[in-house]
Amino acid sequence: MAKIEVKPLSVNECWQGRRFKTEKYKWYELEVISLLPNKVDVTSNLCIEFGMSKLSDIDNPLKPFLDILQKKYGINDRDINELLVKKTVVKKGDEFIFFYFY
Repeated sequence: MAKIEVKPLSVNECWQGRRFKTEKYKWYELEVISLLPNKVDVTSNLCIEFGMSKLSDIDNPLKPFLDILQKKYGINDRDINELLVKKTVVKKGDEFIFFYFY
């Protein structure tokens, strides 16, 4: 384990100018929102498992999925105190997202 004394940099602080949603992301957002259960018991702890390619970075789908959960359930990701993220390697066509609040 290691602790470093530095303030974490937010995604918003990493880029200059405005960013716009791509058409692909807009469609993805609609699809995921339609597939999510209508109700979940929201708490401040969240576990997410992404089933994806071995070549995919574990953090790439995280922010978009958190934003979609926020839109669907009216939560704010700043209220999440603990986040467990897991990557499961699957073959193309078997991708998935599994999540639960605890």
